[in-house]
Amino acid sequence: MSATGMRKIDPGHNADPYMDERVDLAAAFRWSARLGFNEGVANHFSLAVSDDGGRFLMNPNGRHFSRVKASELLLLDANRAPDPADPAAPDPTAWCIHGAIHRRVPRARCVLHLHMRHITILAALADSAIPPIDQNTMRFFGRVAIDEHFPGMALDDAEGERLAGLLAEHDIAILGNHGVVVTGPTVARAFDELYYLERAAETVVQAYQTGRELRVAPPEVAARTARQWLDYPNLADRHFAELKAILDDEAPDYRA
Repeated sequence: MSATGMRKIDPGHNADPYMDERVDLAAAFRWSARLGFNEGVANHFSLAVSDDGGRFLMNPNGRHFSRVKASELLLLDANRAPDPADPAAPDPTAWCIHGAIHRRVPRARCVLHLHMRHITILAALADSAIPPIDQNTMRFFGRVAIDEHFPGMALDDAEGERLAGLLAEHDIAILGNHGVVVTGPTVARAFDELYYLERAAETVVQAYQTGRELRVAPPEVAARTARQWLDYPNLADRHFAELKAILDDEAPDYRA
């Protein structure tokens, strides 16, 4: 670990205690790029590797999601701000958002922040809620915080703390005029949520485009369906295992 609180692992080093976590996070980056979820070389993912959530992995600044490798992920300490002059420092907004979340919300082990197309369209609407109109949208019924107070880009500690506060009682936050933050106990769980959230947002956006009245499920049905999603056995793990298997066949260098 350097004086700035960052560490990179030599790709030839085989003793990294966090290599499994690195591989999972790298797979999430690669699949986000394949699905068109990323935006240029912006956006960021992180994964806590210490019990208190304070030490976490994050993508290096300026690396395209489609090129991220396990060994190059930064290892950061949420309680030690990196030196912005350090060439290896993370993106400033990445540090602001993820550092604060890992400090304040230890249960948020994996934190995914993106500006995906359809969820960002919802974030741009006066009402950014996801109406329960199909199984995917019902998955998120009562589970999403909505931030209606966008102050500009996340570049200071106060904004990071404010965003972290949105996740005190929710695992997902739609950031009005901005994008989304999805958290989970593992990369597999968080990525599965991210995938279905964008599918849900796409359904809502396209339903609005018809101009027709929505068939909104009763709250008790939406709540029951949300619980059924959460209780469905091993869905996220099976989904993510298949995604990694495809990468292993087609682009195994993500593990390097």
